[in-house]
Amino acid sequence: MEHRHKTSPSRKKFKVVASARKVLFTFFWDMERVVHMEFLDQGQTVNYERYISTLRSLKLSFGRLRSDKDSILQHDNARPHTSRQTQDALRKLERTTLPHPAYSLGLAPSDYYLFRQLKKYLKVHHYDNDEEVIADVRRWCSGRSSEFFADGVRQLVKR
Repeated sequence: MEHRHKTSPSRKKFKVVASARKVLFTFFWDMERVVHMEFLDQGQTVNYERYISTLRSLKLSFGRLRSDKDSILQHDNARPHTSRQTQDALRKLERTTLPHPAYSLGLAPSDYYLFRQLKKYLKVHHYDNDEEVIADVRRWCSGRSSEFFADGVRQLVKR
């Protein structure tokens, strides 16, 4: 707050750089690699229909990468993830689902491990458009070793 005389001109605020847009993506990973990743178009939101579509794509990715059905799927408790329709789709996916305690953001492995590392990497780069961000995120993910992903799962067990 600053004290000024009534007749003093108001301060002008200049925007030096346009605000960065956000790129939203859905991401599934296991102890070895990224299993499935989808980027949302600008303005698109995640509702249960969109999430069910993602789960169908995930099932195809599982089919290509894993023959076993011993995978455990953990996701947070956002509304699109907990709807009745989503729960039905998860049963059709035929994967065990690890329940996520209410409001326990510290348990989501992507939040405390993977996204923290990705944010550190992206922070020092400048992108002109969404396609560059998406390409760099894909490149970063494919450059992680299986040990990187295994460490994230091990840390979840500790938490």
